[in-house]
Amino acid sequence: MANRDAEETKLRGIAASPGICIGRAYLVDQEGVDVVSKYSVMESNLRDEIKRFKTAVKNAKDELRSIIENTPEELHPHANILETHLVLFEDKMLYDRTIETIEKEKVNAEWAFKKVVSGVKSMFQNIKNSYLKERAEDIIHVSQRIMRKLVGVEAVNIGDIDKRVILVAHDLSPADASQIKTDKIMGLVTERGGRASHTGIIARALEIPAVMGLDHATKLIKNDDLIIVDGSTGIVITRPAEQTLADYGGRQIRYREYQTAVSRDSHLLAETTDGFIVPVMGNIELSDEAASVVEHGGDGIGLYRTEFQYLSGARFPKESELFEKYKRVVEMMAPKPVTIRTLDINGDKAVNGFFDDAENNPALGLRAIRYCLKNPDVFKTQLRAILRAAVFGNVRIMFPMISSCEEVREAKRLLNEAADSLAEEGETFRRDIKIGIMVEVPSAVVMADLLAEEVDFFSIGTNDLIQYLLAIDRDNTDVSHLFQPLNPAIIRMMKHVCDVGGEKGVQVFMCGEMAGEPLYIPLLLGLGINELSMNPQSIPAVKSTIRVLSAKDAGRFAEDVLRRPSASEVMKLLRNEYGDILSDKVYTE
Repeated sequence: MANRDAEETKLRGIAASPGICIGRAYLVDQEGVDVVSKYSVMESNLRDEIKRFKTAVKNAKDELRSIIENTPEELHPHANILETHLVLFEDKMLYDRTIETIEKEKVNAEWAFKKVVSGVKSMFQNIKNSYLKERAEDIIHVSQRIMRKLVGVEAVNIGDIDKRVILVAHDLSPADASQIKTDKIMGLVTERGGRASHTGIIARALEIPAVMGLDHATKLIKNDDLIIVDGSTGIVITRPAEQTLADYGGRQIRYREYQTAVSRDSHLLAETTDGFIVPVMGNIELSDEAASVVEHGGDGIGLYRTEFQYLSGARFPKESELFEKYKRVVEMMAPKPVTIRTLDINGDKAVNGFFDDAENNPALGLRAIRYCLKNPDVFKTQLRAILRAAVFGNVRIMFPMISSCEEVREAKRLLNEAADSLAEEGETFRRDIKIGIMVEVPSAVVMADLLAEEVDFFSIGTNDLIQYLLAIDRDNTDVSHLFQPLNPAIIRMMKHVCDVGGEKGVQVFMCGEMAGEPLYIPLLLGLGINELSMNPQSIPAVKSTIRVLSAKDAGRFAEDVLRRPSASEVMKLLRNEYGDILSDKVYTE
């Protein structure tokens, strides 16, 4: 029953894992240890203080190893997330600098460690790239585990919760999330984190609804409050009214029925009613996520983000390490294609714990292909690994953030140099792989006809294209409402790229968030997108959507859309034209 003594409140966070759950809130105090005393340590006791720190690290590491060994079977494909945390226990930023601080400043281990971690946090505070922000969270989670061991405070064991609840927490580390028992925990609400966070990835792997990044959740939601969590829209409703409960109860039933229905046919081709086949691929960032693409019926991998190996360790990965990860994915997916995007790191240069001076505007700075062309040795190491892995299946290579023909030509030159060096060394590799570029910078759209002469395919990255074209910082709450995928300028740009692709014989793919939204599929199909790629969990719904559409009708619809002057009018047209057809496939407010 709803609490009739309090008013229903709707809260909005980040939609991190789809689905709907209704239940009682269980508040978890996982904020870590904030109050740490500082005191001086005599020279003669410094060795013991350092030993105490090392012991705390060892105990924290042993605790995490135990969690890994007891990871539920459904999370085995994601165990390397926790393995990465094990590596961070020995990261020079944390481990070595803490020991140095104890020795130089002659202070207690807790204070030295807190100072080092605070420095790491400040390095990351101006990073705008969500991917890098979430990697910084991994360091924070590891540091909290070590600090608890230092001060003797034990964390709440999520696995010990023995009743059906919805977890509400300031934050949950991947290790915390990995202890979730799905027969007890119905969903998650956290103040920190987001869709790209490892906790978000684990929530999706467990297939439990999650809303993250909900500011002040632990203050706005009381323990044992009845709440509704809609992980598809990022909405949490506290103390819902009877009618709201009834509405969401119906949505929950329909969502489960729909998921069951589309999953049954997810391994079939996505073919329109008039015989047009659209490959539906998966986006991954961890090699083990390839298994999820297969499970959800993906026709291949349309975007393999390769940054994680560069951001998760204390050094650049070796060619052999990259090769083994790529080979594993390529073999698992063969003969289906695997599109490997080359290193796309942000201008803050948050790589391997080494930080240069922060750029004033990293989104417009030294990132992606610009970074790689400035660091050819790093780039060629990756290119060699990709060419070697291509022997084991169907590999496509994709260069990110291309803004000019010169960048493509230089990248291809370095790719040829990498191939030549492999040939000279007698290594087995495959040179004849398809080459593509991410279309995410407006200049690439303008120059599409000339860029088409250089590559085999385009892949539209809607996330950055929208940001750059509309001059919108997605992380700025004052303007984030202007981030509109259906803005007519965006639609016209996509249409231009598709038209050029058709004229030049270059296929046009889409791998941005827009591709995974069923409501947008009629428009994308009508514009002429040849292939879609998305998070694996969205694949069944998108395939099911394509099967009820006519490509010919979608083409006529897109022509009508191109005459509309605003995003709201485009949305209205979409709902009027396809609302009835897609009513069981789209879950919005």
